[in-house]
Amino acid sequence: MQAIVIHKVGAFEIEEVPLPVPAQNEVRVHVAVTGLCRTDLKIIEHGHRDLTLPRIPGEEVVGIVDAVGSQTDPSWLGARVYLYPGTACGICPQCLAGADNLCRGMQIMGFHRDGGFASHVVAPVKSVLRIPDKLSFEEAVFAEPLSCCLNALERAELKAGERVAIWGAGPAGTLLARAATQRGAKVVQVEPDGARRERAGAVVTLPAHERFDVCIPAVGSLEAYDQAIVALSPRGRLVAFSGLLPGNEPSRLSINLIHYLEQRVVGAYGCAFRHGEEAIQLIASGAIPVADLISHRLPLTALAEALDLVRHRTGMKVHLYP
Repeated sequence: MQAIVIHKVGAFEIEEVPLPVPAQNEVRVHVAVTGLCRTDLKIIEHGHRDLTLPRIPGEEVVGIVDAVGSQTDPSWLGARVYLYPGTACGICPQCLAGADNLCRGMQIMGFHRDGGFASHVVAPVKSVLRIPDKLSFEEAVFAEPLSCCLNALERAELKAGERVAIWGAGPAGTLLARAATQRGAKVVQVEPDGARRERAGAVVTLPAHERFDVCIPAVGSLEAYDQAIVALSPRGRLVAFSGLLPGNEPSRLSINLIHYLEQRVVGAYGCAFRHGEEAIQLIASGAIPVADLISHRLPLTALAEALDLVRHRTGMKVHLYP
């Protein structure tokens, strides 16, 4: 099969590789569509803490099960599925606390094991979720980025009526805004890009004295974090949703302010399996629309062009097809 392979950080190759064979308690999925995000750009250009090489990337994957391994229920054959990208142990303290995304033995598709930038991918059956018949593959593949947003709002302990500021009006920022609004929050987005700002009804900057209960930088920008810290209200929660490149740390973070204003800083990394279940339900019910976010549909072989779109924030969501 044809696949994208990273052999060294900074480059990728389009190669013919053997068709994967599902092992015990695994399924093989014929990929229908895979979503491209800034994390994919990051791991190819800069690497990632969790990346092992060589690797087929791609963690936003939907498709049809076309083979099953031993001791796997054959009823999965032909199923339309979304692949939760993580595989957790289920017994460590983090798993038992419901934070399986922080499992000590976590294996992430596209990072620790091969992902969906290929015609086929194998995955543990415990990481597979069925897609409702009425839900298209193009919509269902948003379950992964939406799951990450749901985790961020959970970590923020967001309540209805609270004020939320989100930096970024790209795919992640827009999904965060829609999910927060669906939960009854009052959302303001900050976006410097004119086209994205107009699309989202966002603002260039926040008024100097405006404060928010929850601030979420949805871009890996030092400036965004510094602005979010200043905009945080007493007892406000700053959610570290987007990572920063090594060597970049917010200059405005003040332990004294956190102390005197009883503020909190919480991390949000990836998502748990339950977030995937919730995301599928929210998309399928129409509670959070996603189809309008697709701006580009490209073949997998056009990955270089697709990465350039993401790098320059041209358009919105880019989908790749094997």
